[in-house]
Amino acid sequence: MTSTPPTGTRPTDGAPEAWRGRARRAMTWASAAGAALALAAAAVAWSWSGELPAEAASHWSGSGVPDGFSTPSSLVLLCTALALGLVALFCAIGTLAGSAASTRRIAAAGSVWSGGFAGGLLLVTLAPQRGLDDASQVGLSAGAMALVLVAPLVPAVVAAMLVPGDPVLAAAAPVPSDAPRVAVRDGERVVWLRRATGGPGLAVGAVSILVTVALAVVTQTWGMLVVPVLLAGLFVAMFAFSVRVDGSGLTVRSVAGWPGTHVPAAEVLAASVVHVSPFREFGGWGWRVGSGGRVGVVLRQGEGLLVERSGGRSLVVTVDDAATAAALLNTAAERAR
Repeated sequence: MTSTPPTGTRPTDGAPEAWRGRARRAMTWASAAGAALALAAAAVAWSWSGELPAEAASHWSGSGVPDGFSTPSSLVLLCTALALGLVALFCAIGTLAGSAASTRRIAAAGSVWSGGFAGGLLLVTLAPQRGLDDASQVGLSAGAMALVLVAPLVPAVVAAMLVPGDPVLAAAAPVPSDAPRVAVRDGERVVWLRRATGGPGLAVGAVSILVTVALAVVTQTWGMLVVPVLLAGLFVAMFAFSVRVDGSGLTVRSVAGWPGTHVPAAEVLAASVVHVSPFREFGGWGWRVGSGGRVGVVLRQGEGLLVERSGGRSLVVTVDDAATAAALLNTAAERAR
């Protein structure tokens, strides 16, 4: 039972103007915060100009010996441009595709983390070189690099938490008559539960973790071990989800507790089964944002549950037995009318 709503007959209810306004406001302050972190770091680095060597170390070999050099001003400009470019990218994603609060939160966190990461990278690179005439022997602390990766997560999480959620926008249009349903008696409660796990992305994550651990051991750069730890946490959060459909609607949540989302039954226009192509539609695996702001929990290619909701929003989840989930969700939506 696989279907895709034909062009011109997709259910609609409400326009995206309301969420576009929320997305613009959220991304304006998040982008400003990310840019401010990067510019503040650039200002500090620039104030060190008289204390830095004419050619500062800018790249290190696996053994910790500098093997690349640049002028301090070039490093400042490069890191600042990198930060502002990433901030602009996340701002565009949050503004143009932020139809769901989850997308806006991830984009806001990405903006703030990018500014903090690039600014921190600039400072830990140049700080050890202050007062030196020759940077050829300066080392780069693995602990400092780990701090650069981890520390910006704190303001990033705060930024995500400050982005307001979506208010319930009840659907006015009826559930399409040809949408599948489940026969549920009055007063009867029905719950559908599944676990969405694994997929190629998990294998890619496992290889990435093993490679970074091996590099840390071979080069004895023990501070690098923070990278596989972060990757392990990321892949646990992104490649194992519980999926629940009941009278209240659809709930999708990572087994790690975050990320997650809930689609109230009152917002559901229609639920159906679709065939999902992760790269063509979402650019990869995990919690993704596709064209038009469609949110996807995409772990593999194949059968998926498509939930179209009010405000021009939609959610796709790759999960087994999606037909039963769609039918039960349509029934819950009809009752919620």
